[in-house]
Amino acid sequence: MEQRTNRIRLLDILRGFAILGTLGTNIWIFAHAGDLNYITTSNYEGWWEMNDLLRMIVLFLVNGKLLGLLTIMFGVGLEMKYRQAKRIGKPWPGVYLWAVMFLFVEGLLHFILVMEYDILMSYGVTAVIAAFIVKGGDRLIARTMNVIGCLYAAMFLALLALMLTSGGLSPGSFEAVITLYQEGTWLDQVSYRLANFLPLRIEAIFVIPLNIFLFLLGVRFMRAGVFSPDENGKKLREKLLKIGLYAGLPLNLLIFIPGGAFDLPVRYLFAPLMSIGYIAIIAKMIQYTKWDGLWRLLENAGKMSLSCYVIQNLIASAVFYGWGLGLAGKLNSAAIIVVWLLISVSLLGFASLWLRSFRLGPMETFRKTAIGLFDRN
Repeated sequence: MEQRTNRIRLLDILRGFAILGTLGTNIWIFAHAGDLNYITTSNYEGWWEMNDLLRMIVLFLVNGKLLGLLTIMFGVGLEMKYRQAKRIGKPWPGVYLWAVMFLFVEGLLHFILVMEYDILMSYGVTAVIAAFIVKGGDRLIARTMNVIGCLYAAMFLALLALMLTSGGLSPGSFEAVITLYQEGTWLDQVSYRLANFLPLRIEAIFVIPLNIFLFLLGVRFMRAGVFSPDENGKKLREKLLKIGLYAGLPLNLLIFIPGGAFDLPVRYLFAPLMSIGYIAIIAKMIQYTKWDGLWRLLENAGKMSLSCYVIQNLIASAVFYGWGLGLAGKLNSAAIIVVWLLISVSLLGFASLWLRSFRLGPMETFRKTAIGLFDRN
């Protein structure tokens, strides 16, 4: 793991991997016109046919895991901003709050104009809370993580017990939403998101405690040296790998039990255990120089992760929704996976071409310029 221009290469590669992985979950929502039943097991009482099994294998690998990894990476970014502020003698959180404000506004626009399952707004709120916790020092970070971790785990274990006794939880019918995304105009979809703002933002609010925990976990990983190329970093990553394999893997395999009882616990409680395992796996894999071309592509995507996140959702909207190619509901799982991979490859190529001419991605450039204006003032 090398450093380039004071950047830790592993971090950029992980960001790129996480961004493309989040599309691996969202692609099923796009492809089925907003029907959340296609990322759950609630409608299945027995084993799946091949079409459903393919979808579940992909969701086992990515659903909640790559979002968890991305959240940890945001925490790492917060820690790097904190170090920078301390190094140059600026107050904390100070100008970082302006960056968070822009993140929230970008998320709001993304929610209204592109897709209702935006994560940036939630990250914006989380970052403000986490920034002040970080200001309080290591002891406050540890106490906050202990409290949130215990309460969150207890809540989900109680929810799991309830669902096991009640027969699971179904997301319900999405017929009206399906019709909207298959036949409605872009303006119809924008109006739907605005009219149902609070119901569509329930998940973004619900996951804030988990986001805070994972942000702070990213901070602690950075301080402990998890991403460092030295022996300490390697030993720490070996521990993460064991957690991912021996705890994360079996707990996340519960998603293959149909009926919906394990859908929420796997996505919101067990998935982060595999997320930290992915950190260790990717760190090991980038040592294989034969794949260095792939690592460079992921590194470039990670450098402009915000731009790639928005662009991939724009492309998926244009491919599947009625105002675009209108493929929602018309493709089987294998074809949907191919579309996901094609969008990912396109983004990897776009990011690499863009960074040949520019230092930052388009959205990253705009944000840095805007924040710079506030910083001078």
